Amino acid sequence: MQKSNDPLHGVKLATIIDELVDFYGWEYMGNTVNIRCFTHRPTVKSSLHFLRRTPWARTKVEQMYLQLLQEKAKE
Repeated sequence: MQKSNDPLHGVKLATIIDELVDFYGWEYMGNTVNIRCFTHRPTVKSSLHFLRRTPWARTKVEQMYLQLLQEKAKE
């Protein structure tokens, strides 16, 4: 069995959001990706709902998560 080189492989969107919120917080996330589900009464549930239906926003959030993984690797 071959292992995927994609760091997002097998990572649930909810896990990505949880880790981003824990590390950066909603305010930083809203400043980085300006979407209402991050800037106006943010919740994981509303973010999941929006990101599952909006590919461009999901891509930006996934890029932010990859940046987080790089920052954690430096520590």
